[in-house]
Amino acid sequence: MIQKKNLLAWAAGLLLAAVAGLASAENVQDFGEYVVHYNAINTDMLSPQVAQEYGIKRSKNRGMLNVVVLKKVLGATGQPVHAKISGHSMSLTGKQHRLDFREIQEGNAIYSIAEFAVNNEETLTFTVEVVPEGSDEPLTVKFRKQFFTR
Repeated sequence: MIQKKNLLAWAAGLLLAAVAGLASAENVQDFGEYVVHYNAINTDMLSPQVAQEYGIKRSKNRGMLNVVVLKKVLGATGQPVHAKISGHSMSLTGKQHRLDFREIQEGNAIYSIAEFAVNNEETLTFTVEVVPEGSDEPLTVKFRKQFFTR
């Protein structure tokens, strides 16, 4: 039962893209003591069960950004940590939208998600600032993603 619960947490978190068949959508950035995993997908790629469980609206015109922060632990994959996460997306025309993250904790997994609107072939640049619990130093992740809605 615990393995199934952890699997669901990872599926809805870090491996959300893998559940949707998009394992390559996951990205990782190393900050020394911490590692930040992030991915952005269209929410229609989520299974109806996962979307319902986490209150996510499935739509080809909605995107979701998922962020997981791990503190490095010798000999392990890392320890999930709470973090203050904020950020925004910017279109190629310069239109900026604030991302409102909500934290989800299930078992040992801790991840934050933000939902946003997307248009077909729209490219968004994401800037995400992560401040791990117990740290004053912000970690900044910046990446670009193109969305397809047809």
